[in-house]
Amino acid sequence: MTGPGSVAWPPAPIETERLVLRESESRDRAAFIELFASPEVGTYLGGPRPRAELERSVPEVPGRRPGLFVIELDGAMIGTVELNRRDAERRSHVRLDAGEAELGYLLLPEAWGRGYAAEACAAALDWFADALPGEPVVLCTQTANDRSMRLAAKLGFTEVQRYEAWGAEQWMGVWSSGTPSG
Repeated sequence: MTGPGSVAWPPAPIETERLVLRESESRDRAAFIELFASPEVGTYLGGPRPRAELERSVPEVPGRRPGLFVIELDGAMIGTVELNRRDAERRSHVRLDAGEAELGYLLLPEAWGRGYAAEACAAALDWFADALPGEPVVLCTQTANDRSMRLAAKLGFTEVQRYEAWGAEQWMGVWSSGTPSG
């Protein structure tokens, strides 16, 4: 997938009440490895990746690509939030030409339950709405992922469809810049 289109990247860091959303740096490498190796994080994403594989494959500056923000709390990475263009084969029919932006996020388990995901996602959606007014954003999650389903509702995503994929029921919602985010 590609980034959020014709938007200049990286944008200036985005500051919220408690967080900073910024481009990744080399100091984030260990947190990226922890994120992808975490069994808890991988529960609804096909499972964790082997730590030894990650140690070999994660670049010195991981995750540096258009659309991906590191979520920083008190100077340390606690997760990521990203907006990527969906591939044509994953078309949701939200836009006739496909290519809608998709919101994704991952947080380290020790950051769960404190509202950081909602704060970071709302800030990313607000940035996206300013950068690309009127563009819809989709979010997909397993219906079994209660936390993600609650977050989608809190952010203002409305259900577009449910479907079976990867051995589980999936949920897709859509958000537009006229929708309050968070």
